[in-house]
Amino acid sequence: MQTEPHSHIEDVMTTPVETISANATVSEAAARMREEAINSLLVPGSEAGIITSTDILDLAAEGRDPEGCHVEDVMTTPVESVSTNLRLQEAAAMMTTYDINHLPVRDDDGDYVGMVASTDIWDLTEHA
Repeated sequence: MQTEPHSHIEDVMTTPVETISANATVSEAAARMREEAINSLLVPGSEAGIITSTDILDLAAEGRDPEGCHVEDVMTTPVESVSTNLRLQEAAAMMTTYDINHLPVRDDDGDYVGMVASTDIWDLTEHA
């Protein structure tokens, strides 16, 4: 049985996974996302989290100071994650179910190795 190209997360995920400390300011997170041209950062720890560009926009819309807020104040935790061998359709279903746009990717050892965004999957379906 033949599999279609780009059918699993490992085929489209961005590597390496970019991280930031929970103690960093939201302003630092925004600058890091801009520098790396990405929309999310993994926040490692005993219970990992994620901060996204949407979290930063929400903070700004609320009139909160990104210099005075820390990543831990706005990040989502716990974070949903997927394995490298998960099929793209399953990841898309998870994103729809949980109403999220980014999923950290773990290898067989449980280590974070990448990030997949809804746009990574969407781009493939648009060009299929």
